[in-house]
Amino acid sequence: MSLANALLDQLGDSGLASLSQSLGSNPAATKTAAAAAVPLLLSALAKNAATNDGAAALDRALERDHDGSILDSLGAGFSDKIATDGNGILKHVLGGRRDTAERGLAQASGLDQAQSAKMLATLAPLVMGALGKQKRSQGLDAGALAGMLAGERGQSRNQLGGLAALIDQDGDGSVADDLLGGIGKLFGR
Repeated sequence: MSLANALLDQLGDSGLASLSQSLGSNPAATKTAAAAAVPLLLSALAKNAATNDGAAALDRALERDHDGSILDSLGAGFSDKIATDGNGILKHVLGGRRDTAERGLAQASGLDQAQSAKMLATLAPLVMGALGKQKRSQGLDAGALAGMLAGERGQSRNQLGGLAALIDQDGDGSVADDLLGGIGKLFGR
């Protein structure tokens, strides 16, 4: 099972309902957005970790700040602190493409851009927590972490099926850059 699917399964209906309440959105739009946002974040992390420096930086961040314990309290709801931490993560993961990602996610899901921004900020620490948990449980170093993320990128493409080819418009094998610019096309919005 892909890390994206495992995280979405762990989030479950109750977590999605709590996230929906936190966003002030309807549950269907929240579920659609989360199903796109998690693979998007993993693909962006994979792209960042594709260089030795990027993989080492991610490895250090996971070692220092993301042990996976955030996943143990999913049922407790989503605090503003989680989104605040997520904003810092998104600065590193998406950089100047964040606004584009938020707009694309909004178009794809029916959330407004502010809700999309909060969703990405809320999910980013969960994704990092899931990665940190994998790192610890499997004893991954920076190189193995980068390899795992590259596999996740492939899983994301497989999850999207034939639509991945439409999204990977530049043919570079990464849907992250194309998702950032064209995620709305995926869902016909």
